[in-house]
This record gives sequence, structure tokens and C-alpha cells, in this order.
Amino acid sequence: MNLPNKITLFRVVLIPFFLIALMVPSIPGGKWIALVLFIVASLSDMADGKIARKNNLVTDFGKFMDPLADKLLVCSAMIALISMGRIMAWVVIIIIAREFTISGFRLVAADNGKVIAASMWGKVKTTVQMIMVIVLIADLGPSVPALAGVIHVFELILIYAAMILTVISLYDYISKNRDVISTFK
Repeated sequence: MNLPNKITLFRVVLIPFFLIALMVPSIPGGKWIALVLFIVASLSDMADGKIARKNNLVTDFGKFMDPLADKLLVCSAMIALISMGRIMAWVVIIIIAREFTISGFRLVAADNGKVIAASMWGKVKTTVQMIMVIVLIADLGPSVPALAGVIHVFELILIYAAMILTVISLYDYISKNRDVISTFK
């Protein structure tokens, strides 16, 4: 268990604390605590990858668990944001469907001795999703009424960009790993 893998597990451990801060209305400043926890967890994603590559600490565990930790973090945040009326359920369903598809794809590949690491499109998708979640949690529209319309449009652009990148990254994974599909019987 090297440092990058510990950072990845730390990100997973932060998720329940993030959700409690976000979802329990009686916590004073809960939204802002949740925002900080989400940002810390998101930045840890960058840190673990850089440390792993710089120090030659890339492991199969990290290749599998790092994207899974990202999915758990982002998907749990988006599900919570549905209940808060901040994102449309159908968008989240598309995004989560992609995540399940790729996770299943990775499991089949792993069964055949192949590890599918995150692609450039997958990393861009995750980054945009994390930025989207940060902006949606911050919910600055009510705080700055004069810019509420502009902020809402910006939020929608992020939501649709995240969804489109999700579909593009799905296509990218499948097209680059067609050989895995041939193992399905």
C-alpha cells in the first residue's frame, strides 16, 4: 500500500463526511464544509496520480481503484444534488450508466488479465464533472441576484458539457478496447 494508493483510499473515506455535511440541514455551514471536503477529495485525485507517475508507484490497484474512487465521489455528489434540485435526474442517469458500463468493462478486462487505465477523455470528463459539482454545491445564484441568470447559464453549460464528455469518453473506451468485447459470450 504505497502513498498514492493511500491517497486514493483517503478520497473514498471522505465521501460519507462530504455527504453528511451536504445533506444534513442542521449542520451550520454544512454546504461550505461539503464544498471544502469535495475540493480536497478532488485535488487528492490529481495528487495521487502525479505522485504515482513521478515516483514510479503506478500499480494495478491504483489503476483500478483511482477511477472507482472518482466515480464514487462524483456520483454520490450528483445523486445528492438531484435531491437538492440542482441537477436533472436524467443527466445523472446517463452519467452513472456510463460509469457502470465502464466498470463492468474493466472487470471483464481484468478477468482476462488486462487492466484498462483511465484515458485522456476519461480524465477530462472527471475534471469537468468535479468542476460542475463544485459550482452546483456553491450555488452562487441566490448570493449574487444580479448575476443569477448568468450563473444559471454557466451551471447548465457545465452540466451539458459533463454529460457530452461522458458519452465521448464511453465511446473512446469501447473503441480502444474492442478486444474486450470479443470476450463476452
